[in-house]
Amino acid sequence: MIVAEAVGRALAACGVETAFGVVGSGNFHLTNALVACGVRFVAARHEGGAATMADAYARMSGRVGVVSVHQGPGLTNAMTGIAEAAKSRTPLIVLAAEATDRRSNFYVDQAALAAAVGAVPLRASSAEGAVEAFRMARDERRTVLLNLPLDVQALACEPPADEPAAPSGVSPPSEGGVAELARLLGQSRRPVFVAGRGARRARRELEELADRVGALLATSAVAKGLFRGSPWDLDVSGGFATPLAVELISDADLVIGWGCALNMWTTRHGTLIGPDTKVAKVDLDQSAALQAHVPVDLGVAGDVAAVASALTAATPDFAARRGYRSSEVARRIEVEGRWQDVPYDDESGGGRIDPRTLTIALDELLPRERLVSTDSGNFMGYPAMFLDVPDENGFCFTQAFQSIGLGLATAIGAAVARPDRLPVAALGDGGALMSIAELETVVRLGLPMVIVVYDDEAYGAEVHHFGPHGHPLDTVTFPPADLAAIARGHGLAAVTVTEPGDLAGVAEWLKGPRDRPLLVHAKVTAEHGSWWLEEAFKGH
Repeated sequence: MIVAEAVGRALAACGVETAFGVVGSGNFHLTNALVACGVRFVAARHEGGAATMADAYARMSGRVGVVSVHQGPGLTNAMTGIAEAAKSRTPLIVLAAEATDRRSNFYVDQAALAAAVGAVPLRASSAEGAVEAFRMARDERRTVLLNLPLDVQALACEPPADEPAAPSGVSPPSEGGVAELARLLGQSRRPVFVAGRGARRARRELEELADRVGALLATSAVAKGLFRGSPWDLDVSGGFATPLAVELISDADLVIGWGCALNMWTTRHGTLIGPDTKVAKVDLDQSAALQAHVPVDLGVAGDVAAVASALTAATPDFAARRGYRSSEVARRIEVEGRWQDVPYDDESGGGRIDPRTLTIALDELLPRERLVSTDSGNFMGYPAMFLDVPDENGFCFTQAFQSIGLGLATAIGAAVARPDRLPVAALGDGGALMSIAELETVVRLGLPMVIVVYDDEAYGAEVHHFGPHGHPLDTVTFPPADLAAIARGHGLAAVTVTEPGDLAGVAEWLKGPRDRPLLVHAKVTAEHGSWWLEEAFKGH
């Protein structure tokens, strides 16, 4: 056995079931070794797409993601997706062939590239190196670049033991931190929990604690849907928050971020935190628990579910006080708690449809068991706000690096992870055109995906950022493109939408057989920027 084969066998033994990538000469044997061990390999058309697919797969499956790339340009092509994963603390292994001879055309300092975007660089010379990469990705929730030098891959070695990596353990939270957080909860009359990425597997524990202390429930954008179905669910906190959520979060006397950075997006640049509001954070890392864009009164290091369970055991039942859970608050959440309940002036007309009208109509048409993935840009608030999801496994949001062009690959990786749901990709025209090669991947995989393109014929964020100041916009506006025709050329079904009646084509596709993916080319109104975008620009 050679090292490349041993690494593939070791990763399969650790539990890797799916890998994504683009195969070249340097990762050919390694990828084939994974396949020979039963790992499903999903071939992308570009390494950038492959990395993002693996990222989304890891988020939605709860498993370690794997992407396999060629040395040098294979890795550099994947770097934007790797940066997004690293910033998001996605458990991901990047298997990269490595040219170590500086005279090679393929040579770059791959370890330095990884470190520059926050990934952890390792170099493997045996199966043990692969097991360590898996352990680090899984237990520390890190994105790991596992470099495999070309000369090392071909060396003979002993077969690895067919045993998985050591089971992960959860360190108990500090008793002092739990006691102090219990004290803050005991003093609070209007607590709000904001759950983030690190809380997506802890709904039961957080709801039990919230019931005990009378807390309202909200999430960051990446954890949207986590508390769906609870009568105390405020949905998303921050730029995508409903007016009611803004009101209730702003009036809280204690906000606890559970696995949530409480960054400027989630707190609207701190404006959702009242001047007298206490703020606490629970995070795996002590340093992260104390870092936020708002002052933190208490940081507790520990796993979210473990800390919440310890608090439930240590906290008296405040049921008689009920905290924020009055009958009036419950009534208002029921009638005002979703964006579909908020009135607006429909601006459709002139051959263009208001993106709110479009998205509300799609929300009514599409099956409830859906998995929505969004790209970045001026449009992205509309699917995030108006497309409801059944739970935290219904929304995949890759925005830590704020790159456009990741949305389609995100939807593919999420769909592979959750084939039981209808995948919905929400893209802007700029991001759609950046990632258009992966349309072939959607068709080849037979994914019954709905791809919605919000087309304003521009990089809309830049138009609305600089246009009001009188700057020329020729560099960020474009002539019309027939995206429906492009989609049909790749083998998709397609409809063009300029008014609500055009969505009849979507309804027909949904009736079946759904044997081809569907692209909805929506020509949307573009007279002004989205309201959440104005808030976002305060951070620039």
